[in-house]
Amino acid sequence: MSDFAPKPGLLGVDEALALLAERVRPLEGVEAVTLADGLGRVLAEDVVSAVNVPPHDNSAVDGWGFAAASRPADGRLPVAGTVAAGHPFAGAVPAGAAVRILTGAPVPEGVDAIAMQEDCRAEGDGVTVPALAAGANRREKGEDVRASTVVLRAGIRLRPQDLGLAAAVGCTTLVVHRRLRAAVFSTGDEIREPGSELPPGCIFDTNRTTASGLLRALGAEVTDLGILPDRRDAIAQALAEAAAGHDVVLTSGGVSVGDEDHVKAAVEAQGTLHFWKLAIKPGRPVALGRVGQAAFIGLPGNPVAVMVTFMLVARPLVLRLMGVKETAVPRYTVEAGFAFRHKPGRREWLRARVRMEGATLVAEKFPSEGSGVLSSMVWSDGLVEVPEEREAIAPGDLVAYIPYAEVLR
Repeated sequence: MSDFAPKPGLLGVDEALALLAERVRPLEGVEAVTLADGLGRVLAEDVVSAVNVPPHDNSAVDGWGFAAASRPADGRLPVAGTVAAGHPFAGAVPAGAAVRILTGAPVPEGVDAIAMQEDCRAEGDGVTVPALAAGANRREKGEDVRASTVVLRAGIRLRPQDLGLAAAVGCTTLVVHRRLRAAVFSTGDEIREPGSELPPGCIFDTNRTTASGLLRALGAEVTDLGILPDRRDAIAQALAEAAAGHDVVLTSGGVSVGDEDHVKAAVEAQGTLHFWKLAIKPGRPVALGRVGQAAFIGLPGNPVAVMVTFMLVARPLVLRLMGVKETAVPRYTVEAGFAFRHKPGRREWLRARVRMEGATLVAEKFPSEGSGVLSSMVWSDGLVEVPEEREAIAPGDLVAYIPYAEVLR
């Protein structure tokens, strides 16, 4: 990730994402994996088919094959044999004859139409077939994939259907980007490990678990570095050690403007901060930069802000480092089932879930906007996006909706 000069003041999220798209390059290093190990990996080279799929014309149905032009007026044809998948017909089918043909079987020479078996009547050594045009119920060679065409483009995260298509064209291995190595730690004297004693004024650490899960969902290898105290020297040492063996270092807390927020200063002392305040809510203090050769992601301390800023700001950075080319977040138009007043100037995301009302998807908002209410992320199934300039949402207004299912993977 190359450096770029940070801008003063609050940066718009679109501008921040544009800077990332312009400057972030995939990590070096690729490897070949089997199809069985390819799920979720990022393809590093195009896959070009060496074969046609299907490799021959074949039947789309169970039925009877014949030459359309040689069908007699009464449709009665003698049966010349049977063709099944994997068992081609020997030779050509004589004009004026039919063959029993099963789904997927190669279409023999002399057959250009196939009648579905329920439309035919077999009697003795003959069959009566309906009048059909040539090409009926026949799948053509290369109908799915033509030889020498690109079937999978570099830069995609491999899904089950992508692996299936690779298998269909005969691939056994795929060249993918190496896995991204991420280090995660939390900061704060008030943070405690779940299950440990909880002194007055302290809370259990949720952010490290959440952030690690978000990274693993994208396919990263994660090292858990635990909880760091609010001491600049300890944070600086942990950052340096983590950066030496990882591609990404992610922290939560310590990037605001409080007296004990030492992460920002520690990063600036040994690296670069590209930006650390965005015009967004929740999550204004979100930092992206570099420590050594590793990318740095500094998430806020509040648990809701951790998830929202990761999904909408950090995720594009992580995916681009992994080699993914398309990182835009899909947005869907739904109807608001709530009223909301918005102070212009910052883009805001509201926790929501959708329900069907007739043929319309309607978004219901979580009652609180507090960014410490992690249970709201469990209650909701997505975010309603409120643009910077919008002042209000009324019931029935159309709004942009981002499902978690689109960004938590």
